[in-house]
Amino acid sequence: MKSIFLLQDSSIFKKIMAAFLAALLPLMAITWMMNEQGANHIRSEISDSILNTTRFYLDSLDQEADRISRYLPNYVMDRDLMEVAATGEQMSSYERSYKILDIQHRLDLMKNSSPFIREAKAYIPLIERTVLSNSFETNLDMEEYEAMQPDKKLYTEPFIYWQDRLFITMQYPASKKNPLYVVGVELSTGKIKETLAQIGNSRGGQTVLFNLEGGWEIHSGSDLELHDLMKQLAFEKQAAKIDEGHDTIHYKNKRFLTVFKYSNLWNSYMVTSIPEEMILGSLQVYKALFWWACALAVLIFLFFTYFIIRLIYRPLLKLVRSFRRMQQNELEPILIDRRQDEFGYLYQAFNDTVKSLKTLIEENYEQQIRTQRSELKRLQSQINPHFLYNCFFVLCRLIKSDSQKEKAYQFCLYIGQYFQFITRHHDDDIPLEMELEHSRTYVEMQSICYGDRIQVLFEVEAQPIEVPRLILQPIIENAYKYALGNMRGTGELWVHSKVQNDALYIYVEDNGESMTDEEIGALGKRLRYSTSQMEETTGLLNVQRRIQLRYGEAYGITVSRSELGGLQAIIKLSMS
Repeated sequence: MKSIFLLQDSSIFKKIMAAFLAALLPLMAITWMMNEQGANHIRSEISDSILNTTRFYLDSLDQEADRISRYLPNYVMDRDLMEVAATGEQMSSYERSYKILDIQHRLDLMKNSSPFIREAKAYIPLIERTVLSNSFETNLDMEEYEAMQPDKKLYTEPFIYWQDRLFITMQYPASKKNPLYVVGVELSTGKIKETLAQIGNSRGGQTVLFNLEGGWEIHSGSDLELHDLMKQLAFEKQAAKIDEGHDTIHYKNKRFLTVFKYSNLWNSYMVTSIPEEMILGSLQVYKALFWWACALAVLIFLFFTYFIIRLIYRPLLKLVRSFRRMQQNELEPILIDRRQDEFGYLYQAFNDTVKSLKTLIEENYEQQIRTQRSELKRLQSQINPHFLYNCFFVLCRLIKSDSQKEKAYQFCLYIGQYFQFITRHHDDDIPLEMELEHSRTYVEMQSICYGDRIQVLFEVEAQPIEVPRLILQPIIENAYKYALGNMRGTGELWVHSKVQNDALYIYVEDNGESMTDEEIGALGKRLRYSTSQMEETTGLLNVQRRIQLRYGEAYGITVSRSELGGLQAIIKLSMS
C-alpha cells in the first residue's frame, strides 16, 4: 500500500512503466510458477524413488551384516579352534595340521556364504599364526590382532574399521583382555562400493556410507569436494535427529538432489547426491523456453520503453527542466523541435509565459539586490561612536604604560584590521573564513578592553562557502553591548558551530542577565517578521534581512535562552 502512495507522487514515465510491468509480470510469474511446480513434483517423485532404492540396498547390507554377526558365534565356539588355541604347541604336527585344515574348511564356508565377505580369519596368538580360509602359513600380525579385539558390544556396532578395511570380529573368551583367539570376517569394501554405485552413479552422482562416530566411510565416487558437502549434510541431519529424507546441495553452480538414510546396525548414514540436471532433463527444455520468453519480454519492454522515452518522457522532461530553471530565475525559452502536437503547444505556451514574466522577475530581482546592498551599506555606516572612543581611550592607556607597549602595538593592528574590513564596499559576499577572522579580531579588541572580566570561547570551524559580509560580528557586538559589558561578575561568551542537513549553524551564547524570557520572545517575533518591517533596524535585524534576501526565508537568525543563562542567537546558513 505504501508503494502505491509513493507511485502517485512519481513521474508519468514511472507510472506508465509500472502499469506495463503490472500487466506483464503476472503472466511471467504464472508461467514460472507452473514450471517450478512441475519441477518440484518431479523432484519429489524422483527423490522418493531414490530413497526407496537406498532403503532397499541399505536393508540388503543390514541383512548381510546382521546374518554374519549372528552366525559368527557358531564359528567362535568351534572345538577344533578352541583346542588348537589352547594346546596347539602340545599337539603333534600332524594332529595340529589336521585340525587347522578343518578350521580352514569352515572358514572357507563362512567366506563363501556371502558375496560381501572378502576373507575369514582366525587369529591364534599361542601358535603365532593367522589361519585364513585358504592358507595357514601366515605370521600373526600383532598390530592387526590387537586392532581386531572389539571394545564395544557386538550388536551396538559390530564393525571395526582399520587401515581402510572393514571387519566384524568376535573373541574368545569375550570378557578377557587377552583372549585365546579372535575370529574375524573382513568385508569386501569393493563389493560394498559396487552396491553403492548402483544407486547414484548411473545418473552421474555418487553414494557414500558415512560412519560419523567411527570416522570411517565408503564411497562410490571421486569428487572429494562434493563428498565433503555430503558429509556436512550427514552431520546436520544427525544433529537434527533426522533418519531419512532428501535435501539439496549447491555445488559448482549446480543443484544436487541429495537423499539420505540412517542405519542403526551400521550406525551410519547412506547419502546419495545426483545432479538435478540429470533428473530434470526433460524440464530443462521448458525452463530454457521460459527464459527465452523472459528475454523476449525484456526486449518488448525495452522497445516499449524506448518509444515512451522518445515520444513522451524526453519532451515532458524538457518541459519540467525548463520549469525548474524558471524556479531558479533562469528564464530561457524552450527550443521548439516538435510538430503541431500537444507538446509543441505546451512549448509555445511556456515561451510566451517566459517572455511575459522575464521583465517582472528581473525588475523584482534587481530591486532585491539594491535593497540588499542598501542594508549592507546601512550596517557599515552604523559604526558605534562609543566603541571608537573606547578604542582610543584604551590605546592611550596602553601607550602610557611601559609594560603594555607590545599590547598597545597589537591593539593598533586590531583597530586597523577592524576598520579596514568595515570600510570595504566592493564585495557583497566574502568567504566565511574572512568573516570569522573579522569576528575574531573584534573579540580580541574587546578582550584587551575588558581584560579577564569576560571569558571567550571561539570554536567556529571555517567551511568552504561564501556568506554575506558582516553577519557574525554584529551579533557578537550585541552580546558585549547589551549582556556582558555591564555585568558585575565574570561574563562568558561562547561562539561555536555545527553542520547538519546541508546547513551551517553558528551559535552565539552568553551568560547575560539583562533579558527576560518575554523580551527574548519579543525579539524572536521581530526577527520572524523583519522582512515586512520598514522602520529603522538594529544590527541584528539588519543581518536577518540580508541573510533571508540571500538564502530565503528558511534561513536567518533565531533566538532562545542559552544554556549559559543568557541569550542564544543561532545563525542558519546554506552550505550549497
